Amino acid sequence: MAGALSPRLRAILDALPLRPGLRLLEIGCGPGALARAAAARIEGGHVLAIDRSARAIALALAQGGAEMAAGRLAFRQVAAEDFTLLPGERPFDLAIAIRVGALDGRHPEAEAAARARIAAALAPGGRLLIDGGAPLRELVLSPG
Repeated sequence: MAGALSPRLRAILDALPLRPGLRLLEIGCGPGALARAAAARIEGGHVLAIDRSARAIALALAQGGAEMAAGRLAFRQVAAEDFTLLPGERPFDLAIAIRVGALDGRHPEAEAAARARIAAALAPGGRLLIDGGAPLRELVLSPG
């Protein structure tokens, strides 16, 4: 559903270093538009999109469609600072966070916790990209 994306989200999607087989974690997915579009572009990959809001996750699940049915997309209600991999869940190659309060510098304690949780969920060499660049910038995470 990339056609349904706003110009800003389309630019972010186009800037993501997507490749076949990639495992992508989207933090703060809202209703899931970016997650759905990314899942459609990652052949043989998987997108897990999380959000702290039960309402956002309910909307995302209701619109998950073909990507969810194919097993390329999943949603989970959890805050970034509380996120952990489930038993047996493989780490992610890339994380993306757009307009996430726990990563914008206004909440230092939540940001420290979120960074640690994200770092723990990424595979070696995994990256965290956030908004605020042209259109993205990388946040360097210290290894746990």
